[in-house]
Amino acid sequence: MLGEREAAVIREISKLYEESVTGSVSELADRYENHPPKGEIVIVVGPPPAHTEASEQELDAALKEALERLSPSRAAAEVATALKVPRKRAYARALELAR
Repeated sequence: MLGEREAAVIREISKLYEESVTGSVSELADRYENHPPKGEIVIVVGPPPAHTEASEQELDAALKEALERLSPSRAAAEVATALKVPRKRAYARALELAR
């Protein structure tokens, strides 16, 4: 999934009836859900938003869920990858939560 990125749907580029519509991916999906654009179209999707470090609450919630089915080291590895946090941080917190 692309997430909430900015995007543009451009129809009939360089032709008389050229049309350009911009918005978020979900806004554009809603707009065209029941009325697909006709003709040749190009969809341009913007870059993903800048990554922000996961909060302690997000890390704890993800680790608690993972610890129900995995060992602390495997849970930390999975969560570190998913949340893009340092593995050492996730592992140290997983050990605390597993006690």
